[in-house]
Amino acid sequence: MTILTAAESLADLVGNTALLKLQSLSQLTQCEIFVKCEFQNPGGSVKDRAALQMVLEAEQSGKLKPGMTIVEGTAGNTGIGLAVVAKSRGYNLKVVMPKGQAKEKEQLIELHGAELVLVDAVPFANENHFYHTARRIAEQNPDYWWADQFENTANSNAHFLTTGPEIFQQTDGQLDCFVSVAGTGGTLGGISKYLKQKDPDTKIVSVDPDGSGILNFLMNGKHQATAGSSFTEGIGIMRLVNNFKQGKIDYGLNLPDSDIVTVANYVRKQDALVLGSSSALNVTAALYCAVQTGPLNGGKPQKIVTIACDAGERSVSKLYNEAFLASKNIQSDAQSIEHLIERYKTEINRLQHVEFNL
Repeated sequence: MTILTAAESLADLVGNTALLKLQSLSQLTQCEIFVKCEFQNPGGSVKDRAALQMVLEAEQSGKLKPGMTIVEGTAGNTGIGLAVVAKSRGYNLKVVMPKGQAKEKEQLIELHGAELVLVDAVPFANENHFYHTARRIAEQNPDYWWADQFENTANSNAHFLTTGPEIFQQTDGQLDCFVSVAGTGGTLGGISKYLKQKDPDTKIVSVDPDGSGILNFLMNGKHQATAGSSFTEGIGIMRLVNNFKQGKIDYGLNLPDSDIVTVANYVRKQDALVLGSSSALNVTAALYCAVQTGPLNGGKPQKIVTIACDAGERSVSKLYNEAFLASKNIQSDAQSIEHLIERYKTEINRLQHVEFNL
C-alpha cells in the first residue's frame, strides 16, 4: 500500500488516479474493461490535468505573472479545474460558459471562487460564441491571460506526460485498446500519442455522440455533423484544433444518447459507479469495442481502458433525470444491457477504421 505524503495545495493533488476494473461489463463481455478514475482529481474531472499544465507552462514562459487574471471559455469542467488551480496558485479566474450546461457545473465554478460569465449558446462561426468571447475579454486587458484550451498544446502535453504513462504502468504495458471522447482533443491526443509511442499495436478509438462531426472528419476529412443531437456536454468538435492534431487514431465510433443511458444505469446499479455523461459515453464505447472484437464475436479477450472523465453528480439534472430524458424521447428502461449487447454484435459497420496519424 502506497501512503501519499501531505500536499501543500489542492493543485498538488492533480493526477495519479486509480484504474478501476468494471466487473459487471467485463463479465458480460469476457474482456477486461477498465476506467481511469479522473473524478479523483481535486476539481473532480480529467480537465484538472490540462488546467494545471496550461498554467505551469504559461508561468514558465512568462506569459502568466503574479497578480494576473486567467480567462477561459469552457462547457464546464475546464473552468472548474482552472478555478482550483488558479486559487491554489494565487490567480483570479474569469470563466465564459454557454448557457444550457448543467447547473451543477455553474455552481462549482462559483463555489471555487471564479467569476462566471454566461453567454448564449451559438455556433462557433458566431462572434458571440463562448470561445471568441473569452478571447476578446483577454485581449482587451493586458493583465489577463487566455488559457485557450483548444489550441494550447499544454493541454495534450498534460496527458502525454502524466495520464498516458500512468495507464501504461497500471496495465503493465499490456493494453489492447484505449477509447476516448474528444472535446478539445487534449486527453485523446496526449494519451494516444504516448501509448502508440510505447506500443504501436495498441488500438486507439475515438468516440463521439450524435450531432458531432469527428467521425465524418476522420473518415472523409470534413467536419460534418452526424444525424441527431446529444445532451452530453463539451464533447464533439466541428473544427480541427491543435490538441486533436496530436491524436494517433485507428478507429472512429459514433453512439446515441439512448445507449449511454442504458450503460450508465447498468454500471450505477451493478458497480456502484455513478458516471457523468461523457464518462458514460466512454464506457459505452468500451463496451461496444469489447463486444465487437472480443470472444462474443469470435475474437480474443481484450484489455480495454477508457476515461471516467468526471463523476455523475454533474449529470444528475440530465443523465439521471427522468423528466429531462423524456423531453429527449429517451426512457431509461427502454432497453436492457443484454439487448444492447446483442445489437452491438450485429452492428458490423459502426466501428469505422480510419488513419489519423499527423
